[in-house]
Amino acid sequence: MAAASSGLMVRAAQTVRKMSSNRLADTVPRNVLDDIYRCSFKRQTGVSLKYIIDFGQYPIERQMIVSARFLHKELPVRLAHRVAELENLPHGLSEKKRVLKVRDMYVESFKELREFPAIHDMVDEVKFTTLLSKIYERHANVVPLLALGVAELKKDFGTTAFRDLPEIHQFLDGFYMSRIGIRMLVGQHIALKTQAEDYIGLINIKVRPCVVAQHAIDDAREMCLRLYGSAPEVKVYGDNDFSMAYVPGHLHQMLFELVKNSLRAVQDRFEDDPDPPPIRVIIAQGGEDVTIKVSDEGGGIPRSGLPRIWTYMYSTAKISILDAQLADGCELNTPAVLAGYGYGLPLSRLYARYFGGDLQIISMEGYGTDAYLHISRLGNVQEPLP
Repeated sequence: MAAASSGLMVRAAQTVRKMSSNRLADTVPRNVLDDIYRCSFKRQTGVSLKYIIDFGQYPIERQMIVSARFLHKELPVRLAHRVAELENLPHGLSEKKRVLKVRDMYVESFKELREFPAIHDMVDEVKFTTLLSKIYERHANVVPLLALGVAELKKDFGTTAFRDLPEIHQFLDGFYMSRIGIRMLVGQHIALKTQAEDYIGLINIKVRPCVVAQHAIDDAREMCLRLYGSAPEVKVYGDNDFSMAYVPGHLHQMLFELVKNSLRAVQDRFEDDPDPPPIRVIIAQGGEDVTIKVSDEGGGIPRSGLPRIWTYMYSTAKISILDAQLADGCELNTPAVLAGYGYGLPLSRLYARYFGGDLQIISMEGYGTDAYLHISRLGNVQEPLP
């Protein structure tokens, strides 16, 4: 353990010697740097699902202007928090090329928001929404881009030593939770401009979990078919007509990840069996939560390995997409939900917790795994801002 710690210190010292020209102080004007750090000390303002629904229910001009003014004030604060954090990461992570790219992306968006004039009327609001759309698109690939930077760090330290860096995993949890919040607020404002039936921005007030589950299952089975040539059956149990208010995109991403993991586990365990046991998706409606259980007989996870499933870069996939991308020296242009990233479960838990839910995994080694996805029906929990 002492030798490992010594190795970490040596590598960190080597990295510090390289840190000069990449610091923010050397790349942005002093007034911008001071503004970033002033905003990074301001308190972030969290919102709840219920508040977003109530506020966006009647998106008249006055509401849109109020929303734009809130984002004009709030987004620079959230971005500044992340810039300050990206600038001061331990173990040389701040100096990784892709991490610097993410930091500069956040700085650019911060500057554009701070330079935008005060919003007085709908003409200003329309211009501001155009800026928000530009920022939303710019940040589309932040998850895989940062993943590549973290993958470089893991390569530097080795897999075992990397797992002994809890501060990196804590940073990623906070950073990605913040990103979910920023994209939710920005995407919600943009979506309010084009209302669809049963939608309030990004939120479907009549989303049917059984229907979303079936779409996620179809997508996951299609991926399994492409990779293996076959896919185990997935059965859904629940009230097909039950609906609730939620973000269908969030729910789809979480269920897709859980079903995909179960499909892979069952397929690997029963690869020579023409009739593998089906995966079961059970949807239960409670007073506070809707709970969705994804249950498989894929052999389970050893008890000693359960804590690792919540760490980033941990994957049981045979081929690591990140390692392949690093070897090729190219950037990622695909969403971080595919097997091989090692980001699926921790990100899914963040999506669940964002609106007051949670994700739990209970495994029986030698038999299978049950994943419990809890979705809050009340919608009264504020964003857990880092």
